[in-house]
Amino acid sequence: MHVSQRGLDLIKEFEGLRLSAYLCPAGILTIGYGTTAGVKEGQTITKKRAEELLREDVTRFEQQVSRMVNVPLTQGQFDALVSFTYNLGAANLSNSTLLRLLNAGLYADAALQFPRWNKAGGLVMAGLSRRRAAEQKLFEEGL
Repeated sequence: MHVSQRGLDLIKEFEGLRLSAYLCPAGILTIGYGTTAGVKEGQTITKKRAEELLREDVTRFEQQVSRMVNVPLTQGQFDALVSFTYNLGAANLSNSTLLRLLNAGLYADAALQFPRWNKAGGLVMAGLSRRRAAEQKLFEEGL
């Protein structure tokens, strides 16, 4: 599967676009639509390059989600999981109760796990709470 335009738009909405490198709330150098790989302090990019980096990152996360999930997914469920993984990383998804419940076929129970992932540095973040709610809503559309 591949992320739909709706999934890309969700990622873009919550990541925002920054054409200069910055430290995200977790203290990681970031650029574009949340790209962290290979970012250097003081780096700048164009909007076109930000789109390219987004596509490259999304492709990697699509592959990781596809490898970890062992049950059929709707487009919305896949989009929500890729957005989740884009933001939190594959290691967090792979070790999550969300994935364990999902792979057990407990889709509704898995959906209830999204709101638990709303912290950075141990603190509840309003932006992460909104993102998890949007991902959960998208995931639940097919239930």
